[in-house]
Amino acid sequence: MRTSRRMAAMITMDPSLSRQVGGKEHSHHHGAVVEEIHGLIRVYKDGHVERPPIVPCVTSLLPPDLGVTCGDIVIHKLTAIWARFYVPSAAVRSHGKLPLLVYFHGGGFCVGSAAWSCYHDFLARLAAKAGCLIMSVNYRLAPENPLPAAYEDGFKALQWLKQKAISGAGEWWSGSCNFSSIFLAGDSAGANIAHHLATKLGANSEATALRPLVFKGTILIQPFFGGETRTHSEKQISSPSALSLTAADTYWRLALPYGANRDHPFSNPLSKGSIKSSQEPSILPIMVCISEMDILKDRNLEFCGALDSAGKKRVEHVVYKGVGHAFQILNKSPLSQTRTLEMLSHINSFVTISLLDPSTSS
Repeated sequence: MRTSRRMAAMITMDPSLSRQVGGKEHSHHHGAVVEEIHGLIRVYKDGHVERPPIVPCVTSLLPPDLGVTCGDIVIHKLTAIWARFYVPSAAVRSHGKLPLLVYFHGGGFCVGSAAWSCYHDFLARLAAKAGCLIMSVNYRLAPENPLPAAYEDGFKALQWLKQKAISGAGEWWSGSCNFSSIFLAGDSAGANIAHHLATKLGANSEATALRPLVFKGTILIQPFFGGETRTHSEKQISSPSALSLTAADTYWRLALPYGANRDHPFSNPLSKGSIKSSQEPSILPIMVCISEMDILKDRNLEFCGALDSAGKKRVEHVVYKGVGHAFQILNKSPLSQTRTLEMLSHINSFVTISLLDPSTSS
């Protein structure tokens, strides 16, 4: 199935869709509903897409006591790519120029926004804790823009950063940015994007083309990978979570190129031994954050194992006990709050150690 394409909304969603969250009202003039994830996305036969605002979009305002300055910048007008920047003022005063995390939000490639309140809160806390600038990229969504559109948008964001580094333009955020210390990061589908960009940069020609940018590592939080063969965690984990197996399958049907299945390299980084057969001499140091109660747990662990077996650089992973997919942004339980603090601390440590790694200085 290939739906018609239209540009996704940038920051706000149509408030009239709020009545559809319960799924009681359908726009019958668009034909039958052909794909749906309850409360998140509904796709009609004629290609019309509805995304009820189940998560509110917010402005860039933050509480002053957090000590983080935030603002939105358009990256590419034609495709409506924009980014939300987070600059921790206390870290700037202490250290001057700071490393930059280029972050991609989750949502199965089909929903989500850099303006979602849950990401706004989480990334502001991460910027303050890790002492990093964060550039949260808002990319085009499927099914209007199927893969590889999101990967292309991610690379455009890096090319835009390159131009800012070269021009030396004194924008409100760039004076605090160390363009020689950049990390690629994201959660769920956003982690998938970060991984594919890191793989692309593994080719020397691509990395050279982005100089003077220097990349130091990759941070993948619950990366959204798939495959035709079910893993044990996909078959056995049934506790309430932000991602069910049915929803994951729907996301892949909407996001993958026409005719592709879940063993496509966009979905399955282990298909046809792609990691083992990779010709790149190395890959960026990588940290993978895995949730014990996530259906993606086994795929994430297999991914880490394949990187280790292939002799890729430093590969670290952490399993967060008792929590599910996207706990750090969607679950406010005491356990999730504790695990989120642990995650923030682990990311801070990974960034600190990676900045000292001499092998990532070229």
